[in-house]
Amino acid sequence: MAAAGEPEVIRDKAAMRAWSRRRRAEGKTVVLVPTMGFLHEGHLSLVSTAANASAGAPVAVVVSIYVNPSQFAPTEDLATYPSDLAGDLRKLASTGAVHAVFNPPDLYVRGTDGSGGAAVSGSCLQEAAGGHETWIRVERLEVGLCGSSRPVFFRGVATVVSKLFNVVEPDVAVFGKKDYQQWRLICRMVRDLDFAIEIIGSEIVREADGLAMSSRNVHLSREEREKALSISKSLVNARTSALKNSNSASQHMKNQIAQTLSEAGGRVDYVEIVEQESLVPVDTIDRPVVICVAAWFGKVRLIDNIEIHPGS
Repeated sequence: MAAAGEPEVIRDKAAMRAWSRRRRAEGKTVVLVPTMGFLHEGHLSLVSTAANASAGAPVAVVVSIYVNPSQFAPTEDLATYPSDLAGDLRKLASTGAVHAVFNPPDLYVRGTDGSGGAAVSGSCLQEAAGGHETWIRVERLEVGLCGSSRPVFFRGVATVVSKLFNVVEPDVAVFGKKDYQQWRLICRMVRDLDFAIEIIGSEIVREADGLAMSSRNVHLSREEREKALSISKSLVNARTSALKNSNSASQHMKNQIAQTLSEAGGRVDYVEIVEQESLVPVDTIDRPVVICVAAWFGKVRLIDNIEIHPGS
C-alpha cells in the first residue's frame, strides 16, 4: 500500500487492469502517460497535461515505466539506457498528480533457445520458439524519418503501446510531441484499430538554453551539449524565415539546417520537412508542416522538431 500522496506501484498486469476498472467504476477518467523512465521535466509536463485531461471531471493518472526492448536494434543503446526507478517515484510523488505507476518486469512472452533454456534477448527481442511473435505495423507512417535508420523501432513502439492500452485500459493517453513521428503513428493506430482512447499530444519542453529535454542528454559531454544547441537554434531560424517568406522552398531550408548542424560538429541523420498529419515530404512550405531533425553529437542521437503554420 502506497503512503499518502505517493502513487501505488503495480507490477502485475492483471492487478493493473483491475485497478483501472475500479477507478472507472468510481466515475473517474483513467489517463495513461507511457514512459521508459529516467524522468525529467518533460515527462512531468506530460503528467500535468494528464491531470487536466478531463475538463474538470475526476481523473486517475497512471504513469507506466518500462524500457521496451523491442524498439531497440541489436546495435542500439538498450543496455546503457539510463534508469533510476527510485528517483522516478520521488519525482512522480512530488507532483501530487499521479495515482499509480505501472512498472512490469516484462511485457513479452519469452521463448526458449532450443535447449530448454530461456532465449537470450539482446537489444531487440529475438524471435525464439514459443516466444512473442505478434507485431503491429503502421505501414506508411513508420516509413521515413526515424524509420529509415531505425527499421525495428516503430514496430516495437506500436506493439508495446497496444499492450499497454490493453493492460491499463485508459480513456486518455498523453504523448510528447518531441517524438513527433511516434505521436502521429499512435494516433493513426488508435484510429485504425478502433481503440476507444483519446490521444493528446503535449508540446516539447526545453531547457533554458533551448535544448529539447531527453533522457539521453545525460550522455552528452559539456562540449557536445553546447554543440547540440545548433539543433533548436536552426529550427527556430527556419520557422522565422518560413513565416516571413510564403511558399519557401523546403529543399533550400533543409540544406541550410543540415549545414548548420554539420558545421557545429553534428552528424546529420536526417532533416525533413513534412505535412503534419501524413508526414509526406513537401516541396514548398505552403501548408501546416513540421521540420523534423535527427543528428548525432558524439555517441548520442538527438531528435527535435518544430511546427510551422503559414499565415498564422
